[in-house]
Order: sequence, then C-alpha cells, then structure tokens
Amino acid sequence: MNHCKIIEDDQNLNKIKDDELTLKISKLYKVLSDKNRTAILYVLKNKNMCVHELMKYLGQEQSLVSHQLKILRDANIVRTSRRGNHVVYSLADDHVNILLDVAKEHVEENKNEKTN
Repeated sequence: MNHCKIIEDDQNLNKIKDDELTLKISKLYKVLSDKNRTAILYVLKNKNMCVHELMKYLGQEQSLVSHQLKILRDANIVRTSRRGNHVVYSLADDHVNILLDVAKEHVEENKNEKTN
C-alpha cells in the first residue's frame, strides 16, 4: 500500500522547482562546498585578517588564499575594509556566522549519533 499522497500539478511544487531563490541558494552552497573556503570562513569567524595573516594561519599560498577570497567576496560572504596599506577580510554579516554555527552543530550532531 502506498502511503505517499501524490498531488498532480501542484503549483507550489512547480514554483519551488523553477524558483530563482532555489538557484541562488544552490549557488551559495556551491561556494561554501570548498574546504579551503570553509577553512577561511571559520578563521574569519574568530578574527578579521588580511591575506598574509590568512596565509600564515592556514599554511596556504597567497594565490590560493586570494583566489578563494575573491570567490567569497563575489558571493557576498566576506567583505573588505582597510587597515593602513592592508585589505582586511571579515564575514559579510551575521547570517554567515549563523550558517557556520548551524553547519557545525549539524555535523557534530551527526557525529555523536554515529558513535552512540
């Protein structure tokens, strides 16, 4: 017996399928899916830094860090400000902070469930 209720021509489902919002959310997740970008975000969550500070902290080359920061900046996930001659990077807003917190909680919750 099939317990799933199938709704033909449901306008809400079609809207979700074709919605521009869904595309934007997918692009956000794509940007967040790179481990180097994720590492940068967790560092910036705790302290605003320039490229050279991020390089030292992450042990990565300047070209890689700069490239990842450009992607994050273009996606409005990080922003820049000036500190003397240096460009300083920070999280764009509290929404990014919340996304990082929720992702960490989710991963840790799933990790704890698997060990129990």
